[in-house]
Amino acid sequence: MAPKLGISLAFFLSITLALQFGAEADGIAIYWGQNKNEGTLEETCATGNYEYVILAFIPTFGNGQTPMINLAGHCDPYMNGRTGLSSDIKSCQAKGLKVILSIGGGAGSYYLTFKEDAREVATYLWNNFLGGTSSLRPLGDVVLDGIDFDIEGGTPIHWDDLARPFQQRLGAILQQPTMLILVGGSFLATKIFLGLPAASATVGSGFIPVGDLTSKVLPSIKGSSKYG
Repeated sequence: MAPKLGISLAFFLSITLALQFGAEADGIAIYWGQNKNEGTLEETCATGNYEYVILAFIPTFGNGQTPMINLAGHCDPYMNGRTGLSSDIKSCQAKGLKVILSIGGGAGSYYLTFKEDAREVATYLWNNFLGGTSSLRPLGDVVLDGIDFDIEGGTPIHWDDLARPFQQRLGAILQQPTMLILVGGSFLATKIFLGLPAASATVGSGFIPVGDLTSKVLPSIKGSSKYG
């Protein structure tokens, strides 16, 4: 039987389901979108420091709410503010970076009430931000590279129902295996993208000093076939 890996959802969950991952390990990701002083998306990608840029956030979805992207530090895609952003996304992708959309965040109104609710959210995200089709598409014709689950609130149910349609769709078009997501359910484990806080000031707990990360944590997991 193929091995499976579990991730339990308690207070905080941050996992990323992406269309395709490169072969390089130790890629650095950055959240972009909530700080007006962080520069444009294109400038962020041009630094050469990152392999993944995560657009933050969609803080409103579920329970019949239309998912709404909030890039408060920069622009409003729903008020003709998407043209420049779409161009920036294409520029980042042309440089080989993965541009991913994050749902959730520390503030907002998001929770899933039942399985069909989760499926409807997944369908909306697929059609409006990933490989589906919609006349709305807040970011224009760009196709983002994945969805990041930054779940810091709401209820701990139906996140597996939200993730599963992405796994099924991506698995149908990928030449490489898609990654595992398990949130109260199970998926075949292939690759996990793990996000770590860059500074202790950004989280209440869970920060790992760089020295401990490189000397204790990474050596113990690099031998896993799921690493990378």
